[in-house]
Amino acid sequence: MNANQWITLEGSAGPGRGKHIVFISGEEEYRSEEALPMLAQIMARHHGFTCTVLFAIDPLTGWVDPNVQTNIPGMHHLAKADLAVLFTRFRELPDADMKYLVDFVFSGRPVLGIRTSTHAFHYKRNPDSPYAKFSCDNKVYPGGFGRQLLGEKWAGHHGHHGVEGTRGIPHMPMLNHPILRGVGVMHGPTDVYTASPPQDAQVLVEGHVLKTLDPASALNAEKPWMPLAWTRHPDPDRGTGRVFCSTMGSSNDLADASLRRLMVNAMYWCMGMESAVHPQSCVDPIGRYQPSNFGTRKESTGKAPVAFL
Repeated sequence: MNANQWITLEGSAGPGRGKHIVFISGEEEYRSEEALPMLAQIMARHHGFTCTVLFAIDPLTGWVDPNVQTNIPGMHHLAKADLAVLFTRFRELPDADMKYLVDFVFSGRPVLGIRTSTHAFHYKRNPDSPYAKFSCDNKVYPGGFGRQLLGEKWAGHHGHHGVEGTRGIPHMPMLNHPILRGVGVMHGPTDVYTASPPQDAQVLVEGHVLKTLDPASALNAEKPWMPLAWTRHPDPDRGTGRVFCSTMGSSNDLADASLRRLMVNAMYWCMGMESAVHPQSCVDPIGRYQPSNFGTRKESTGKAPVAFL
């Protein structure tokens, strides 16, 4: 195994000391390869968690290439992880790698899914894989990993993609939830996804459609709000643990401080550490965070994983 194909940040002092978070990136549009290293640095440097970030890697060059759908080295780190943060789209990993994630999920450990993780996997090359049921288009296990585990599959753009931005507003009945401590109104240039999580989900954030990408834009009153972030509690029948899902979270969405706080608080909650969630804890990026705009990437980044720190 080549340790240069992923990044590990050792935790410093903080509530997370001794805990390990594995961040899994791999999608072509929302720059998860930028977003997750930034969140990992926050959790390691400000909060003390050891964090490992995995990437879609071109096996020939060793560069990060989100278009490589079948290779995310380092999945074995999940074997001893305390939390998995997933931000992938349409992946089809080798069975040996996928087994690490499935074993993790059904061991009762927590999962945090971001945006395209509602359609994290799509099996086309190996439909006979024992993990093909997790494909987003699966009919027997409806909606695959996204719907069955996170609470929603790909259902469409509710807002006009690239034209109508998102205003995330904490859901009034849930204002006392620990994940919402210190979280204010959020803005993101990505659009609101259509979402209808199951009855066992607790909606924490409403996704309101803006008329434009301007944070000060008026709401599009013709489009009702959609669930934007929600939780699911452990399910003994499935063997799953705590789940948090947010359909907002591209690299440039995460320029918003309240959205970063939502993510940080959610990671604490997922691991049963809600008593350590402080409304004024530091959620500042390490160094200067300059996220790229979202948009379909058709080429390799031309960078090794370490370049994303």
